Amino acid sequence: MDLKLDGKIALVTGGSKGIGEGIARGLAREGAIVIIHGRNRAKTEQVAHDIIVEGGRAHVVIGDLTQEDEVQRLIDEAQAFVRPVEIVVNNAGGSGGQEDWATTRPETWAAGYDRNVVTAVRITARLLPAMRAAKWGRVVNISSLAGMMPPAARPDYAAAKAAMIAMTASLAKSVAMDGITANAVSPGTIHSISLDEAFRKAAVGRGLAADAPWPDVEREILPLFAQVPMGRVGNLEEIADAVAFLVSPRASYVTGVNLRLDGGLWPGL
Repeated sequence: MDLKLDGKIALVTGGSKGIGEGIARGLAREGAIVIIHGRNRAKTEQVAHDIIVEGGRAHVVIGDLTQEDEVQRLIDEAQAFVRPVEIVVNNAGGSGGQEDWATTRPETWAAGYDRNVVTAVRITARLLPAMRAAKWGRVVNISSLAGMMPPAARPDYAAAKAAMIAMTASLAKSVAMDGITANAVSPGTIHSISLDEAFRKAAVGRGLAADAPWPDVEREILPLFAQVPMGRVGNLEEIADAVAFLVSPRASYVTGVNLRLDGGLWPGL
């Protein structure tokens, strides 16, 4: 299926690694001109370089999204590359640590909310006027299954990701008459570098070799982390493909959705 993304301008925040990198690469494969945001210039430029070598189109913007002046600067840079940004994927964020209810502090919650929710607001609010003027735009906020199935640990992270889902629903209603859609994506257990390392560390503790084939590691260790009905973790390409559809003209009647990519894990305890 042609997603009709050729030449569309897409900004992906936190695109230098993990899910953000996977999304940036996926959008580039579909023909979009991708503006990759990161904080580490070397890593971000490497992703852009790889995309260009593979025949795609990519630019780089660097900045701390928790700083208002840096956000405005990088938005100005992004808008100057080609033309106004038409698609934004708010992926930047993450958890600040492993606090639980015995150790959690209010300042951790404030920082986590800023890092996940407010950064998305800073970016989106600056891009909406041009989208409204063009009568076309796409916003995708990357949440997490933790926002729907919060664990006992990292309550600040789960709460921030839940807020992103609510924020998306509100935005979708606000811009529905402007030709703009807003959707959330909530990944579950995804095969990233950090997950691979965690699984392999656990596998060694259970007697597997450190370089054991991934299917063996996955089969042995996944049940210890999550009871995924599909019996496997997701991959970055599956996240990228879902986002590519949501930001495409093909998904013009899809808005306000929170798309779970969790192998059937939700609902659960």
